[in-house]
Amino acid sequence: MRYFTEDHEWIDVDGAIGTVGITDYAQSQLGDIVFVDVPAEGRQLSKGDEAAVVESVKAASDVYTPVSGTVLEGNAALADQPDLVNSDADGEGWFFRITLSDESELEELMDEGAYEAFVAKL
Repeated sequence: MRYFTEDHEWIDVDGAIGTVGITDYAQSQLGDIVFVDVPAEGRQLSKGDEAAVVESVKAASDVYTPVSGTVLEGNAALADQPDLVNSDADGEGWFFRITLSDESELEELMDEGAYEAFVAKL
């Protein structure tokens, strides 16, 4: 199941593991992405913490974790290919994987339909 935040992050949940990235809408607003800084393995994050940084030719933006937990891995491919976020924001351009410490936090996030309605109002 995929969930979304109002800050345009997504999280795909499989059991107690979540994969986090930014939405296609977010990458399109940023423009050409030139650098991504992902969190280190083992880092403890609380919901809403700054977890990563993405820089484009237009701006630098923080990426916030949609849930609390422990980082399992950052997407190492983004170090050499930050443009993966532009070409495949919903897939290969993911930022990090996290072990969820409180699955009830997912209830506060939007599903795909709610997110699409949210973006339509922007």
